[in-house]
Formats: sequence, structure tokens, C-alpha cells
Amino acid sequence: MNRSRLSIPVILLVASAPLAVAQVPMAQPVEAKAHFYTPTDLTWGAGPASLPAGVQAAVLEGNPTEAGPFTMRLKLPAGYRIAPHWHPAAEHVTVVSGVLYIGQGDKADTTGMRELPPGTFMLMPPRTAHYARTRGETVIQLHGIGPWGITYVNPADDPRPKPN
Repeated sequence: MNRSRLSIPVILLVASAPLAVAQVPMAQPVEAKAHFYTPTDLTWGAGPASLPAGVQAAVLEGNPTEAGPFTMRLKLPAGYRIAPHWHPAAEHVTVVSGVLYIGQGDKADTTGMRELPPGTFMLMPPRTAHYARTRGETVIQLHGIGPWGITYVNPADDPRPKPN
């Protein structure tokens, strides 16, 4: 076979590669401004309606209800409990203060819960059923890619108002 005939398709393929890459949408750049938050800088407000009453939230980055990266802190009162649930995306949690207990499965079983003291990092894979409780007031930092969501294993545990 003639080498010049073989090299023409190869040259065309190589020459068109940058055009194909240029058409792939690129991720939006993160805001090029440094942000610093000391604990006293945080503005706490009501937590998400998808969590039981009593939780407070402070959003540090992004918007958890929209697509894209977000970081928020949740302040959970002493004795706070979250029934078995799962998230559509990976959940990244760092315990800032207090103690968080986590169990895995469709039914809450306090005997199998793992104690997470301050400084602990947890990564829960998407759609993994788990549940939580606190010992003392506990602050956690949650980050991920939004929109953040929560689905309760038992719909009756969902604190959001039910449609009529």
C-alpha cells in the first residue's frame, strides 16, 4: 500500500484533534478571590428543611441547592438524631467539634454506630444508607458537588412538609 495514502488520514485525524477538544465544555473557574472564615465570622441560620428541626447552617462556599461545589457547616444540638437516609452524591464530612456517631444500614442500630471525634473525616459513597446522632452540640463541615439532597429510607422520617 502507498504510504502517502495512509498518512493523509492520519494527518487529518491529528490536525482535527484540537478542534474536537475545543468543543468540550470546560469547568467554570473557581472565583479567584481568597475567602477566610473564623468561627466568629460565620452567620448561622435555620438548617435545611430536609433535616430534623434544631439544626443550624452556615454556607461557606457555593449554593448547596444548585449544581457545583459547595461547603457548609451544620451545628447539630446535643442528642440530635437523623434517621436512616442516603444522598445522591458522595457526602464528605469533617467533624469540627463535638462527637458524631454514624451507623450504616436501613435501620438505626445504636450498638453498631461508629464514634467520630473532632478532626475526623468521613466519606460516604452515593446512595449508601446511614444514620447519625450527636453527643453534645456538634459542628460538622459538609462539602460536595450540588445539588445536595437527602432521601429517607422510611418516607415517614422525612421532616419536610407533605403535599396535601
